Amino acid sequence: MAKVNSFDIVSKTDYAEIENALNQSRKELSQRFDFKGSKTLISVHNKNLIISAEDDTRLKNLNDIMQSKLVRRGVSLKALDYQPVEPAAGGTLRQIIHIQQGIPQDKAKEIVKYVKRLKVKVQASIQGDLVRISGKKRDDLQAVMKKLKSKDFGIDMQFDNYR
Repeated sequence: MAKVNSFDIVSKTDYAEIENALNQSRKELSQRFDFKGSKTLISVHNKNLIISAEDDTRLKNLNDIMQSKLVRRGVSLKALDYQPVEPAAGGTLRQIIHIQQGIPQDKAKEIVKYVKRLKVKVQASIQGDLVRISGKKRDDLQAVMKKLKSKDFGIDMQFDNYR
């Protein structure tokens, strides 16, 4: 019987790297002149990031600092899902940022449709929060992997368990 090769498309975010990036952001905020004495906050609650500041400008600057630290730590910004800015206690503004973990069902269906449209002899299947691509030839799998890397699905994707 012919051997079947496969790989998984996953979306994993390393929470330790996020925590390290947030600690670096907090340190930079404590040293910056434009944030001295301001009510800024960066925290993690239920695996969501929460940023808070007095006004839109400081919130935007806080977000820029945090994003630069996340990129340096190797966390993709596509893994962040920004919610609308909302008023918070004490006249501040708060923004909740969901951290993506796993591929959402609608995106998984979109990936499977895309792979099927490629007309390559591989099978794509959704298995929980990952998509498994399997086929007989490794060259076909590598071609699919290359095509998936070139297309933007709006989510952070990694390729795992290549066998």
